[in-house]
Amino acid sequence: MTENNHQTVQFTVNGTAQTLHLKPWVSLLDALRHSLKLTGTKKGCDHGQCGACTVLVDGKRVLSCLTLAVMKDGAEITTIEGVGSAENLHPLQRAFIKHDAFQCGYCTPGQICSAIGMIDEGKAESREDVRDLMSGNLCRCGANRGIINAIMEVKNAGL
Repeated sequence: MTENNHQTVQFTVNGTAQTLHLKPWVSLLDALRHSLKLTGTKKGCDHGQCGACTVLVDGKRVLSCLTLAVMKDGAEITTIEGVGSAENLHPLQRAFIKHDAFQCGYCTPGQICSAIGMIDEGKAESREDVRDLMSGNLCRCGANRGIINAIMEVKNAGL
């Protein structure tokens, strides 16, 4: 449906049905941050190069800055806000804390969403695989070793 150059988009975000009326060129990132006020997903480069905007769409890793919101009509979207809660952290969130896998924390939401998707893909068998498969998520602070340690712990625990 088009109304005043807007399109109606319906998707489920973190388990809640959402209906938005957006201009067709609005990115999924901007729809999440501005329309739904889910600011955990970060805008880093806005060119798909840093991975700070990574979310899960139908269980797959997606760079939300490169994805038009209207393309995901009907999708199931998980942002960092839907991964865990303060009372019930996701195993990756606990492992990130344990392994000091963040410094400034800006990339952490994208790192965690990407790691969840990567583990679910079942492709990462070694530290080298994890390093390669997570290469689209950059940590400029140098916490990569802690990030890989956290991911390997969760992956090896089968969580």
